[in-house]
Amino acid sequence: MTRQRVLLVEDDENLRAAIRAELAAGGFEVAEAADLAGADAQLAAGGFGCVVFDRMLPDGDALDYVRRRRLAGWDGRVLFLTARDRAADRVAGFAHGGDDYVVKPFAMAELTARVRSLHRPGGIRPPVLRVADLEIDCARRETRRGGVLLTLSGREFSVLEYLAVHAGRAVSRTDLIEHCWDESADPMSNVVDAVVTRLRRKLREPNLVHAVRGHGYRLGPAS
Repeated sequence: MTRQRVLLVEDDENLRAAIRAELAAGGFEVAEAADLAGADAQLAAGGFGCVVFDRMLPDGDALDYVRRRRLAGWDGRVLFLTARDRAADRVAGFAHGGDDYVVKPFAMAELTARVRSLHRPGGIRPPVLRVADLEIDCARRETRRGGVLLTLSGREFSVLEYLAVHAGRAVSRTDLIEHCWDESADPMSNVVDAVVTRLRRKLREPNLVHAVRGHGYRLGPAS
């Protein structure tokens, strides 16, 4: 079976090595570049299912680089990796050619899952997710229900976003821990249940977050 190829463009050598090891363990073939010139050289060979760009590189902003390549007709799938976490930065990332946007610090398992999602046919995630009357704007990190803006913590938003990506399917507590918490989280604790309890209260009735006995939670209307 041919391994899916990923180009990782990151100038921090230690972080690049850690991401490379994680993606390789996830079954990907990883090529590397430390700057935009190196990315140009790698992309000239082609064959990548996804490119992971750090935003700020020694020879420029990857967002501007991707925007220029998009205007020239390039259609490769792009995930931006950055410490810039303002809503305006996330919106710009999607508006200028990004397909996904991960903010540092992040859980390695989440990054691998998002890269895998971009490799799937039709795997580009829309910037706005909708479930029933719930609207989740992934770029602005805003949630509305029935048009009313809700106030969610960062963790609550991350859990809701992950449930929305898998709407209608049961998501285990373990998956939520791996994708919405960092590696220091205790998978045996009740942190997921506590966040879901707060989410249910903030989302109001009718309830959209349902417990799936022996498994975890499902987002969607009552079945």
